[in-house]
Amino acid sequence: MSMAVVLSAVVVLASVFGGVEAKYMVYNTSQGIVPGMLNVHLVPHTHDDVGWLKTIDQYYVGSNNSIQLACVQNVLDSLVPALLADNNRKFVYVEQAFFQRWWREQSEAVQNVVKELVLSGQLELINGGMCMHDEAAPHYIDMIDQTTLGHQFIKNEFGVTPRIGWQIDPFGHSAVQAYLLGAEVGFDSLFFGRIDYQDRAKRKDEKTLEVVWRGSKSLGSTAQIFAGAFPQNYEPPPGFYFEVNSDSPIVQDDVDLFDYNVQDRVNDFVAAALSQANITRTNHIMWTMGTDFKYQYAHTWFRAMDKLIHYVNMDGRVNALYSTPSIYTDAKYATNESWPLKTEDYFPYADRLNAYWTGYFTSRPALKRYVRTMSGYYLAARQLEFFQGRSNSGPSTDLLGDALAIAQHHDAVSGTEKQHVADDYAKRLSIGYVQAEALVASSLASLVESPPSLDREKQDTIFQQCPLLNISYCPVSEIDLSHGKTLIVVVYNPLGWRREDIIRIPVTKEDITVRDYKGREIESQLLPLSDAHVALRNNYVAAYLGVTLGDDPKYWLAFKASAPALGFSTYIISGVRGGKLKKSSVYTYRFSRHTTFNIGADNLKLTFSARNGKLIHYSNEKKLIEESVEVSYSYYSGYNGTEKDPQASGAYIFRPNGTYPIEPNGKVSSTVVRGPLIDEVHQQINSWIYQITRLYSGKEHVEVEFVVGPIPVEDGSGKEVVTKLKTTMETDKTFYTDSSGRDFIKRIRDYRTDWNLQVNEPVAGNYYPINLGIYVHDDQKEFSVLVDRAVGGSSISDGEIELMLHRRLLKDDGRGVAEALNETVCANGKCTGLTIQGKLYFRIDPIGEGAKWRRSVGQEVYSPFLLAFSEQDGDKWLSSRTPIFSGIDQSYTLPQNIAILTLQELNDGKVLLRLAHLYEVGEDKDLSVMTRVELKKLFPSKEIGRVTEMSLSANQERAEMEKKRLVWKVENDPDSESTVVRGGPIDPTKLEVELGPMEIRTFVIDFDSTVHNAQVFDA
Repeated sequence: MSMAVVLSAVVVLASVFGGVEAKYMVYNTSQGIVPGMLNVHLVPHTHDDVGWLKTIDQYYVGSNNSIQLACVQNVLDSLVPALLADNNRKFVYVEQAFFQRWWREQSEAVQNVVKELVLSGQLELINGGMCMHDEAAPHYIDMIDQTTLGHQFIKNEFGVTPRIGWQIDPFGHSAVQAYLLGAEVGFDSLFFGRIDYQDRAKRKDEKTLEVVWRGSKSLGSTAQIFAGAFPQNYEPPPGFYFEVNSDSPIVQDDVDLFDYNVQDRVNDFVAAALSQANITRTNHIMWTMGTDFKYQYAHTWFRAMDKLIHYVNMDGRVNALYSTPSIYTDAKYATNESWPLKTEDYFPYADRLNAYWTGYFTSRPALKRYVRTMSGYYLAARQLEFFQGRSNSGPSTDLLGDALAIAQHHDAVSGTEKQHVADDYAKRLSIGYVQAEALVASSLASLVESPPSLDREKQDTIFQQCPLLNISYCPVSEIDLSHGKTLIVVVYNPLGWRREDIIRIPVTKEDITVRDYKGREIESQLLPLSDAHVALRNNYVAAYLGVTLGDDPKYWLAFKASAPALGFSTYIISGVRGGKLKKSSVYTYRFSRHTTFNIGADNLKLTFSARNGKLIHYSNEKKLIEESVEVSYSYYSGYNGTEKDPQASGAYIFRPNGTYPIEPNGKVSSTVVRGPLIDEVHQQINSWIYQITRLYSGKEHVEVEFVVGPIPVEDGSGKEVVTKLKTTMETDKTFYTDSSGRDFIKRIRDYRTDWNLQVNEPVAGNYYPINLGIYVHDDQKEFSVLVDRAVGGSSISDGEIELMLHRRLLKDDGRGVAEALNETVCANGKCTGLTIQGKLYFRIDPIGEGAKWRRSVGQEVYSPFLLAFSEQDGDKWLSSRTPIFSGIDQSYTLPQNIAILTLQELNDGKVLLRLAHLYEVGEDKDLSVMTRVELKKLFPSKEIGRVTEMSLSANQERAEMEKKRLVWKVENDPDSESTVVRGGPIDPTKLEVELGPMEIRTFVIDFDSTVHNAQVFDA
């Protein structure tokens, strides 16, 4: 191009834009929404992972930059002056774990400035949780807790409530996120970035990226939310990145300098806007102006956007404005448009051919189990903290709450972070646990002392706990009980109803007597400690604690314990052989061609083949159930990728390259352990899988304990290990999985409700996240399986349930973590692949009757008994201590369909109470009904002054939230005439709470401080 042509173009542009001169330029950024024009809402944002490639602290301070150049401090430091430079500029921020760190470092003057920015709407805090939680691996209680922590901070510091859900990076989206963590926290809309590529293409064609999402069958339109999937991801359109080191063309508007490009940039902007408008309803589109850890020098972004808004609006073809998701949502609502209806969820997610993000449903199974264990412990610890009374100086549950909140991040419990970051999450959980453990010990000590002692300094009871009991390590239970010593076991029940269960602790000797809180000897059983348990114990105690163990315990001591609702019972173990102690009989069945053997003495019996050791038959005489059941193991070989087809299986992606049954090494022997309380079948499946099939007296389900690992990879092949539970049931490709531990969603193999699925991965594409359980049914029976942590699973063949237990892979899958999922553990100078231990539970019921078991036992799996131990000299405990306690009226128990999710004393002395109905509409003929809870009997020793119903995250009154709720119109609404069952207002006299199916109600309770703070002891 000649110089004359260039100069001519400059002259034309100068005439169009008013003859720009090389001097200080004031850009007009004040433009608002213009009716009748295409409005392009520029939403400046940053997405700050609270851990991924670097730890949360490294991201915050900007260290370890050899991995990633990212510093959240820089983002927030540079943001404030950039916003102050022009009051039309706007910004949204999400992750409160970072924002709180930064906030506490600021001077009062800066804090006051930031408060003004928040109150004016220039800086909007959206989503508002401590992190942007994952939606596949977290349990719904954890999602609520982490959101509540962030929302409380925002309310306390700024007096505002977030309006917008902003789940832009999680890898698929759950129905629970829409109705519970969306509508029920008071959000007006929910935006996200990742949906299946096939789904996205169809929605673009049909202009259905934005919908009204109705995630709950039970709550229907009362918990729906406006939801939008972005056209590509959560980044700006191509060519509009403006970080310092970005390669997008800047807006060069100085005619005295080369490369003047205003008209080019305006044309690019208009073209991109019109392209998006073609796939979006109404005359409003949103551009997400930012991405991961951007705005480290905020001025570069805002300078570019100032110019774009100024020149685009001068051009006049479209209207550009600084905006926020709240402004965008209000604009959409004002159009009075009717929107397509979305139900169910957005799982599974694939971003391209052969790339299903279903591997992370199982990745890092040990971390997933640790998070789940700590979650249940946190729930119980907060209850005990309430019973004792919150202290400003002693130990508390706060650190554990913070660590759990961060662990819900979509690159934390998901298992998609680098190894050193996973270690950091586990370390934080451990530190938080130590504090909470001390709080639990102190609370129990105060409650057992007679009279109760709330003064921690005067407590003379020392309790110990055993966080490594799952690997058979409990030093306090392994003490020598000779010479008159006794071991006190306090069994705390965090559930709202009386509960009975069999507990097991390791002991060294067989001279044992177990007595209950009335001094009566109770039945107990000694079971041999297997070699697999001993090996697990010795290796992992050395790895985690740096302790080389000497003498190993020889037995598990099992006894049946019961405890009242929100209370404890006491058991005394002494070193004298009791008359009701039974030593298990042990028999080994070796290879035989014709024989079978059975376990189970009650209604439930299992039959095994002595030839190959496999379970072959399930029988429940009480329920008249007979079914062939087989439990087996296989592995999928992880695809390593090729030059032409590089997509490998990794931390995110599940891409199998063949399936291989795991057959025993040689002939199988089955060791059968029988006793009055527990029957077990022990089997070494191969050199790295050990299985125990277990039946408990009085329980009508099967427990399968598995020890898997180290997974061998010396052959150069990564492996993804699954267990398959096979029946003869005809299930017609249909199965059901839970949504974040809450509602169950119907799945059909090779099928999607919202589009015609093109099947390219018949296994990975049918995997779904499981937090509570999975079930199948035919026209007569239901087969249900419950899990002890988040896993991936499916029904790949009719009548069969498949769960992925463990993954060890050798290639990175190209989604940014740049590290193979190859977990190892080092102990005694040797590093090996990670071994995991876990449990699953299964049961078969007549059709329509399985929900009772899934819901009740699911609660018991999530909230197990909390055990505390105290070593005593002599036998004076029962005469000097309070042996049994209930925090609620001793004559009362919660209805079987209600759970207490939260019982927590807040910093101001008020109490946060959450009650949840556990059943969906139509799930159970007896329990899917309106239910009442009597608050007076929940708090019998306190005078209730005021009960205020709140939003789910407790940051606003429920009545105010409902007044502000936007009611969206739905195309061809199928539920326009349906009636949702919800509880009514609380009668101030009766103080009864009503809950309809799937309803969760949250309250802040003020107690009359003049009433004596006595506790209720059930003697």
